[in-house]
Amino acid sequence: MRVIVRTVSELCVTVGAVILLFVVYVLFWTGVKADRVMDGQIEELQEQWAHQQPARPSGGDPAASGTESAPAVTVTPRAPANSRATDAPVAPGQAAPYRDGKAFAIMYIPRLGSTWNKPVLEGTTTSTLKKGLGHYAGTAGLGQPGNFSVAGHRRTYGDPFKDFPELRRGDAVVLTDGATWFTYRIDRGPYKTVPTDVEVIDPVPRKSGYTRPGRYLTLTTCDPEWGHSHRLIVWAHLDSTQPVEAGQPEALRR
Repeated sequence: MRVIVRTVSELCVTVGAVILLFVVYVLFWTGVKADRVMDGQIEELQEQWAHQQPARPSGGDPAASGTESAPAVTVTPRAPANSRATDAPVAPGQAAPYRDGKAFAIMYIPRLGSTWNKPVLEGTTTSTLKKGLGHYAGTAGLGQPGNFSVAGHRRTYGDPFKDFPELRRGDAVVLTDGATWFTYRIDRGPYKTVPTDVEVIDPVPRKSGYTRPGRYLTLTTCDPEWGHSHRLIVWAHLDSTQPVEAGQPEALRR
């Protein structure tokens, strides 16, 4: 009996230690590694931009898809008739496709902190989302007509969208591809939906309030904070663009 009790006790201690180590790995170490990777992605982009003009894909109707990995969410926004996105300036640049798994832009969201900036990569696979935010393949290019849609983890792998629920209408979401600054303004969100709602990344998402074609942005992440049974969505319209040579946009100078 003593041998049985001792053995069971040792097994419990071992299992407890393994669980503790796993929690530390998930909560801490994946974040440390992801922060290093994301910083590296940004440094590579900035170095690339210093030597060449970044390529930008041409516009085109983005196709909604429900095959993305867990953090990738799809909800359909409907644009208000008075949305300025339709009248936003056309983004300059030579058309070219984004490369799968490669970073092509940097996103800034002042609401989430003055030091918050994340690389945006093409695709929403698990391996891609470990390195930053992921652009839904098939949706519009940055600043182009349609719906530029991006997914990100809420927790683990750097917690890029940990404070996603704090986003509010009117908040700025600023992106750059090294040649142009793109400032989007949030119109609706965070909106809660289920992963099977694959219309969030439609060219004109139905539940966004948008009613006509424009230049839109959709951000998606998981909900609840440590689960993925639902998705949180934010919709925005392209408010303005300006060349990088003109300096940072006003939203980043406040």
